[in-house]
Amino acid sequence: MRVLLDEDVHIKVRDWLLARGHEVIRVPSGLKNGGVIALARRESRMLITRDRDFANRLLYPPAQTPGIVILQIHPPRLEALVAALQSLFGALTEAQFAGKLVIVEQQGYHLLS
Repeated sequence: MRVLLDEDVHIKVRDWLLARGHEVIRVPSGLKNGGVIALARRESRMLITRDRDFANRLLYPPAQTPGIVILQIHPPRLEALVAALQSLFGALTEAQFAGKLVIVEQQGYHLLS
């Protein structure tokens, strides 16, 4: 998968994704949310973030993206983030992320249109 990893996600999540064959770039430091979503669209990359602002489907319509994944894991320790992503990626195919908003919690995920 082509992934855009927000700067608020533990940097070692990038290493974990790369080790599994995903193509990952990190959001440039200081880029505002509008720029983040524009970059995801322009580069055709699924956004993985902890920023709940992206759950606003009026401001950031998931249908116009390759997918938005919001990690609501607290505390956001690396092990918990990786476990949640591993479970998520084991359950959904790349095509199932397209145009969707996915809210990931420790006990599972919600797939929204």
